[in-house]
Formats: sequence, structure tokens, C-alpha cells
Amino acid sequence: MAHDQLHRTHPEIIKRLRRAEGHLKTIIEMIADGRSCVDVAQQLHAVEKAVCNAKKTLIHDHVDHCLEQAESTGARGSRAPIAEFKEISKYL
Repeated sequence: MAHDQLHRTHPEIIKRLRRAEGHLKTIIEMIADGRSCVDVAQQLHAVEKAVCNAKKTLIHDHVDHCLEQAESTGARGSRAPIAEFKEISKYL
């Protein structure tokens, strides 16, 4: 990962996603073992929320980082930060 792309929250997001990855593996085992659909659905919901929260954190941190960077470089006339904000905000 490029250093300029590393944001403050990335280490925590990585931890969350690795935890979700482990939960997904457990869910696959639950299905293979014939566990209750209610139990599986509950676990899938938890993983879905975890991934969604990781995505929101990543996007919000990215927006903050880009706005701070644009402000610190004095890129007032530059449309790049606005274009990038529009691009990433579609994933919210």
C-alpha cells in the first residue's frame, strides 16, 4: 500500500475486516454442519454490518484526509478533490 494512501483508520479497518473474514469462515462451517437458518442469518447480518461499518469508516476517513490535504496544499482552484469526493461518496 502506498504511504500516501495510508489513512489513520486503516489499521483498525484491517482488524475489523480480518475479524469479519473469520466470521465468514465460521458461517460457511455453520451451513455445512446444518445449523439453524436463523443462527446463520443472524451471523450473516453481523458480518454485513461489520463490513458496512468498515466501509463507512474508510470513506469518511478518506474524505477527511483528502479535504485536509487539499486545504494544506492550497488547492483552491483544483477540482480533483471534489471529483474524488463525488467518486467515493457513491459507495456510501
